Amino acid sequence: MTNGPEIRRFNGIEDMSEAAAGLIVARTGEKAANGKPFSLALSGGNTPRRLYQLLASDAFSAQLPWQQIHLFQVDERCVPPDHSLSNFRMIREELLDRVPAAKSGFHRMEAERPDLDQTARDYANELAHILQPAPGQVPRLDLVLLGMGNDGHTASLFPASKAPAEMKLWVMPNYVEKFHMNRMTLTFPVLNAAAELVFLVAGADKAETIQKVLHPGQGAPQFPAQGICPANGQVRWYLDADAARLI
Repeated sequence: MTNGPEIRRFNGIEDMSEAAAGLIVARTGEKAANGKPFSLALSGGNTPRRLYQLLASDAFSAQLPWQQIHLFQVDERCVPPDHSLSNFRMIREELLDRVPAAKSGFHRMEAERPDLDQTARDYANELAHILQPAPGQVPRLDLVLLGMGNDGHTASLFPASKAPAEMKLWVMPNYVEKFHMNRMTLTFPVLNAAAELVFLVAGADKAETIQKVLHPGQGAPQFPAQGICPANGQVRWYLDADAARLI
C-alpha cells in the first residue's frame, strides 16, 4: 500500500538539498547493509544541481557505497552530451567528474543518437538488465529524484505531449512543442513502480501549480505531476519556502 505524500518545507535550496542528500545516504546505507545494490534515477534542470554538489562533497561522498549504486537518468534533452542543455553534462560536471567511483555505475541516456525509438528500447533494456524485474513486471527503482515545472510537467512528461499517456513503454522519446525539441524520458509505468520518489521544487513561479497539484479540485488531473502515484511506494515533496507559500 502507498502512504499519502510527505510534504516538507525548507527555508531554501541549501536546506532542501541537505535533507535530500541525507535521505540518499540513509537509503543507500540500508541496502548496502544487506549486501544489495541501490538504484537511483537523477533528474536534470537547475534545482538538483546543489544536491549533486553535496553528494560529491567529502561530507556526503564518503558515506555513500558508490560501488553498489546504479545511477540512471530520469530524462534527457536530445542534444550532444557536451551541450549546455544536456542533463548529463550537468550531472557529470557536478557529480561524476568529482566522484570517479560514481562513473562506473552511471547509465547514460544517449539521446543524441538519430534513432530515438531504438535509443529508448536500449535504455529500457538497460533498466531490465540491471534491475531484473520478474517476467511481465516493470523495473523497480529504489529512489527517483524528480522536479516540476511551473506548467506541472515532471521528468519530460509535458502537458499536451504524447508521453504522459504512455502506459506500456518504459522509456520513450517525447517531442515538446513549446521548446521545439525532442526529449527522452522515463514514463509513468517505471516512475510509479519505484519504491520512493522525491520531488525537489524551488521558486515562487511554482507556487500556484504546487497548490493545484497537491490540492486538486474535482475532475481529471490537470498536470502530469499528478500522475505520480505509485501503487507500492512513497512520494515526498521537498519544497523551498517560495514554492510552498500557498499551501
